[in-house]
Amino acid sequence: MTPAVQQMTPAVGAEISGVDLAQVLDDATFATIHQAFLDHAVLVFRDQAIDVAQHLAFTRRFGEPEVHILGQFNLAENPQILMLSNGRDEDGKPLGLEDAGRYWHTDVSFKEAPSKASFLFAIDVPPERGDTLFAGMAAAYEALPAELKTRVQGRNGVHGLNKITAPQMTDAQFATLKPELHPLVRTHPQTGRKAIYAGAFALGVDGLAESEARALLDELAEFCTQTRFVYRHRWCKGDFVVWDNRCVLHRATDFDARHRRHMHRTTVAGDRPV
Repeated sequence: MTPAVQQMTPAVGAEISGVDLAQVLDDATFATIHQAFLDHAVLVFRDQAIDVAQHLAFTRRFGEPEVHILGQFNLAENPQILMLSNGRDEDGKPLGLEDAGRYWHTDVSFKEAPSKASFLFAIDVPPERGDTLFAGMAAAYEALPAELKTRVQGRNGVHGLNKITAPQMTDAQFATLKPELHPLVRTHPQTGRKAIYAGAFALGVDGLAESEARALLDELAEFCTQTRFVYRHRWCKGDFVVWDNRCVLHRATDFDARHRRHMHRTTVAGDRPV
């Protein structure tokens, strides 16, 4: 296979064509894909037809797949697959996580070692709406006003979950978590680029009063999610999207729930942010 890489926005995102993810990729093909992942942080593969085993096999090229804390929405036979779905089973129970992050966030930053990358495969999508937005946090950091850049340097965000960010979580699941401190400015371990690392799971800022912390986080969010830093992905059935959680925020958008939206997501384990 000979992948072609087409950049989609100056800040984030590239489309990869000429690759069939149902096939075992040779080392040269994967090296091109991985370099594009480091260069562009969000990769889009169109018109894919893959099963669960092929989804997991490609995920493993990037690292060890994780099992999401919301175990009730994981695929029973392959719990590394989190189902994002508005479908219901024969008893009327949700098949998957329906309201999957309609706020800017980076996946599982509430853990000591947050996810390195996420992989989302569209099985069924609504005919319109239901887009996902991706914001490039390295480009945003580089464009930060000097005064704001000084204020965030050396600061740690306090990451966690609450009933607003995770309404489906049980008390037992909440009990397994503790607040985690992660730098507001994160250095990418492979590219060396600095990026803002915050999002909705950053509930506070270490050393700042609640009101001051909230004002700083809101200011960062407003600046970093400007249109100039954002790629909007309009889903089609068969799309497979990969993103680098170390330097990307993302958020889902609403859609007409009368239409089925069913996706499979994996993540791979990362390192503690520095």
